[in-house]
Amino acid sequence: MVGESLKRWGAGALGTLALAGCIPQPGGAYREPRYDPPAPRYQPEQPPQERYERPSLDQNVPALPAQRPAWEMRPVTPDARQIEASTYIVLSGDSLRSISVKTGAGSEAIARANNLAQPYTIFPGQKLAIPAGRYHAVRDGETGIAIARAYGVDWARVIAVNYLEDPYILRTGQRLLIPNAGPETIEERAARFRLDIDDLLTGSSPAAREGAKPAKPTASSARVLPSTTPVAVPSHLAGAFRWPVTGTIVKRFGPGASGERNDGIKIAVPLNTPVLASADGVVAYVGSDVPALGGLVILSHGDGWTTVYGHAGQLLVQRGQSVKRGQTIALSGNSGFADRAQLHFEMRKGRSAIDPVQRLPAR
Repeated sequence: MVGESLKRWGAGALGTLALAGCIPQPGGAYREPRYDPPAPRYQPEQPPQERYERPSLDQNVPALPAQRPAWEMRPVTPDARQIEASTYIVLSGDSLRSISVKTGAGSEAIARANNLAQPYTIFPGQKLAIPAGRYHAVRDGETGIAIARAYGVDWARVIAVNYLEDPYILRTGQRLLIPNAGPETIEERAARFRLDIDDLLTGSSPAAREGAKPAKPTASSARVLPSTTPVAVPSHLAGAFRWPVTGTIVKRFGPGASGERNDGIKIAVPLNTPVLASADGVVAYVGSDVPALGGLVILSHGDGWTTVYGHAGQLLVQRGQSVKRGQTIALSGNSGFADRAQLHFEMRKGRSAIDPVQRLPAR
């Protein structure tokens, strides 16, 4: 009897361990994936078959531990200075950076106000207009998401008024112009605290310390970077994109029947299907901070290209890890708001979502 009890206890323990590392479902309950065939209004599409080595699942490949994002690790104090419009006369040895420190206005804002082009050459005796505004001095490790939350403004508006561009890495000491929130409803304010893919792409990277270089990517998933350490991203796209999985497209890119917009495609696949990197790149984000998409990986490929992989059941890469085209980065799941095992896949050029079907190899 004792031996039989131990066997039953051991089997239950192994079953519990096998589920460790999986992305939790909303409400904390595990849901068996549904395999009922959908009834779309269009003929489902089959991505092209590509050969790849399927990882052996009996190797007990564990999901990597979750890490608190930088915007939670490094909260922002909303101590922006309100600067009045003025005129500054350039002194010998001045630079836009030093003038920014003296006046409290952002150097980029000063350059725009005076129609200065890079390399922003100025000379002694020159009169510069200092634009009025509320300026936040960025501290080491702060992110755009955290800054926007601290002031209760939409991060996209901060991007717009500061003319920020790819790769959207802030620098310590940079002074960001903070727009006024203006009148709004409780629902509108709450919406700004719900992250989306655009927030993660443009506002999740921590500020780089002045003069410091971002961490170089490594091929190993064993290195765990502090979440407040910025990561170097590729400058150029290497090669062509490939399909991340082989399965049935159950939702297309663009507006849906009920008016919602899908910025990618959804591909139905069996549970624990290897999710493959669509091109060489660097892991820019890994986590589950967008509830609708569950387990999520974002890769940066260079030339402004990024790819997004959602609804994962296990995440097998770390932020700052370099990956090769066709490398397994996750296992498919039904996490987030998915009712069956599937992959949510997006391709973006800058902040613009691109229909993957138009970019990937023809069937």
